[in-house]
Amino acid sequence: MIPKTHRRVVLVRRPPGEVAESDFHIEEVPMPEPGPGQVLVRVVYLSLDPYMRGRMRDAASYAAPVGIGEVMTGGTVGEVVRSSHPGYKAGDMVEDRLGWQEYALGPGPAMRKIDPSHAPISLSNSLLGMPGMTAYFGLYEIGQPKPGETVVVSAASGAVGQVVGQLAKIAGCRAIGIAGGPNKCAFVKDTLGFDACIDYKAEKDLASAVKAACANGVDVYFDNVGGPVSDAVLANLNFYARVVLCGSISQYNTAEPGPRWMGTFVGKRTTARGFIVWDFNARYAPALRQMGEWVRSGRIKYKQDIVEGIENAPRAFIGLLRGDNFGKLQVKLGPDPTGR
Repeated sequence: MIPKTHRRVVLVRRPPGEVAESDFHIEEVPMPEPGPGQVLVRVVYLSLDPYMRGRMRDAASYAAPVGIGEVMTGGTVGEVVRSSHPGYKAGDMVEDRLGWQEYALGPGPAMRKIDPSHAPISLSNSLLGMPGMTAYFGLYEIGQPKPGETVVVSAASGAVGQVVGQLAKIAGCRAIGIAGGPNKCAFVKDTLGFDACIDYKAEKDLASAVKAACANGVDVYFDNVGGPVSDAVLANLNFYARVVLCGSISQYNTAEPGPRWMGTFVGKRTTARGFIVWDFNARYAPALRQMGEWVRSGRIKYKQDIVEGIENAPRAFIGLLRGDNFGKLQVKLGPDPTGR
């Protein structure tokens, strides 16, 4: 039974610094009706990711900001419940960027069907979706790790970081993680199989801790956080190291984040490259197949952090920016029809 109304989260204020729950508003709106060529999707899982903080700014970027009064952007996995599109039928499971809302119309240009028999559908928001592809292409295409090298990844227990280290091990490298707190570090080392994990919250001299863990220096740094953590890693780069600039979550609430270590790149002949995962859209299919094989074989492990209810999305997102989550953060908006 499809209800007559549903809830969604809209942006009502652009935060100048830290995000507050008052920057969002949860509103109840009439249920949309799919027109010709459209489908109505019941969102089951909403992905919360650091890039969303950038969408709250009215500034030039690789993607347009969320407008005031508009639904917050976000990746979703859901169930088609009504269809006027020949390519989709009720009961199909799909992944798309439908935003922070319980129901939405599609398909968008990137909507894809997912097969729930291959893996839990929530993984299409994580390992088998944007975060997994970010790790895969960021490390293999930009980091270009070689057997025997040392790869360091910050936010190592997060959605992207936990995958990067495991991919580094598959490539024959030493994987060193950086995470916040003993529980996260234990998970990174004992469950994910990293060679070591540094607790940045416990170290008074983080650069020395990185040096101790990376006796032969750092060949590849996968940067998810920026700020002091990255300063410590960059102080230990080898000549001709590669730095994968994926994110800088420690700086997202800063009014004017800026470069901190460009001189390091010159002296060490470092290659540093930023990227957006959509740069590799055309090559998703084989990468997803490979990742799926590694997940099903148990070669890649994962941890998800699932919050229940759309009303808790703003608070969970704020916690994400503070590093409170443990694993890939998602909001479950309704029952999972696969029962997984």
